Amino acid sequence: MVDQELTWRGAAARWDRKLFDEVARRHWPAADRVLPGLGRAANHGVLWGGAAAVIAVVGSARARKAALCGAASLALASATVNTIGKWSVRRPRPLLEGVPEVRRLVKQPTTTSFPSGHSASAFAFATGLALQAPGWGAALAPVAASVAFSRVYTGVHYPSDVVTGAALGVAAGFAVRRVVRHLEEARLSPGAERTAGDAPALPDGSGLTVVVNTGSGTAAEAGLDILRTRLPKAEVVHCAGPDLPAELAAAAARSTVLGVCGGDGTINAAATAALRAGIPLAVFPGGTLNHFALDLGLGGAEDTCRALAAGRAVRVGVGRFTPGPDPEDGRPGYFLNTFSIGAYPELLRHRLRWGPRIGGGPAALLAAWRVLRAERPVRLLLAGRPRSVWLLFAGNGTYHGTGPTPRRRESLGEGLLDLRLVHGGGRPGPRLLAAAFAGPLSRSPVHTATRLRSLRIGEIPPGTPLAYDGEYSRAPAALVLDTLPDALTVYRPE
Repeated sequence: MVDQELTWRGAAARWDRKLFDEVARRHWPAADRVLPGLGRAANHGVLWGGAAAVIAVVGSARARKAALCGAASLALASATVNTIGKWSVRRPRPLLEGVPEVRRLVKQPTTTSFPSGHSASAFAFATGLALQAPGWGAALAPVAASVAFSRVYTGVHYPSDVVTGAALGVAAGFAVRRVVRHLEEARLSPGAERTAGDAPALPDGSGLTVVVNTGSGTAAEAGLDILRTRLPKAEVVHCAGPDLPAELAAAAARSTVLGVCGGDGTINAAATAALRAGIPLAVFPGGTLNHFALDLGLGGAEDTCRALAAGRAVRVGVGRFTPGPDPEDGRPGYFLNTFSIGAYPELLRHRLRWGPRIGGGPAALLAAWRVLRAERPVRLLLAGRPRSVWLLFAGNGTYHGTGPTPRRRESLGEGLLDLRLVHGGGRPGPRLLAAAFAGPLSRSPVHTATRLRSLRIGEIPPGTPLAYDGEYSRAPAALVLDTLPDALTVYRPE
């Protein structure tokens, strides 16, 4: 048995060297100019980090998530190769006999040969990217393959080193996808909201009007074909821009259930219309951000269709601010996720202003630079006491996690405001950063966190911006924040 294993290993090594020599003898003039430089660009993951940065700036929210998964896959593959692979086999690098001088690297690697770290990193990034955004993955797959081949072409790896490294990279990409799916499933775990026993069942969609915000980030990809198949009698209305609130109000007036497809801002407008009409809401996530749908436990259109057909719904609490965004109409405004005054609304204002001209990613960076450089704390009267704050954040329900604006709720039926303050003084950058590290502490020198049912805010300076569920408005001179427990009925499957 031992002799057979040694014979097999010897044959494999001979084939490996034969393939290596065959590549060395081949002459591709263009490759001599491109492949060595491409391999150097991939040193320490620089090439893939740059690709991730470009995708984050010019790509969609889905593409940014894919770039992050690609980077995580690269990190996993690199750690595996450098801690297990390199030191368990300890294979020497190939002898450079027969490799033309023009191809050889100026600085030869000093680590062991098996497996190829460059190949693992390249295929890990491309796989992690492709599993979330196939288009971007297809665009970068040839680059990853070229980086891997360059390691044989320049004489620093045997073909088996490259093949094994590529396989490890692909495995790392699938491992990261599995972890991401597990986290998403955990995020989609339903909370402890109270069941709404009076929600009507609409097995064919009759009585449902779904307003689709065509300006939302992913509305076109939100699975509305599933809606048309599962609920064929539902009315679907496409709308965008300033006509959206009026269209939602009209749809609510003529429907048994109001449906909406869009992001958090669109869902906020639909919830407002449903509250005023006294009817249930059906949410089809279709925006760049879908925090409300995720916290509710909705994974997509299929979940909502199933809940509508069965008449499954829950009651959720709603945050309210009075006067509302239009004080002259005398009606309050509502928020399903968050309300804020201070640095974040200013950042949102700049981003909305510059985004259409330079793109969302660059606009966010420019807005952050502008806010951190130029803003001043806001002087407010909170519950009758003067305060200077960089940020006032109020969440509809308790958010878990650290910092002044954490991201995750376990229940939308709690009926409490999660209030977080970043106190004024100093510069906004250090203060906001310190608040982020303050964690869930109720009090620190820079950060206060508490939970309450209502808060009166007075002496708001003229022109102060406020933000609610990603929407921007100007604050009135005074307002009251409070919650409406179990105010809104929303469809969700068991």
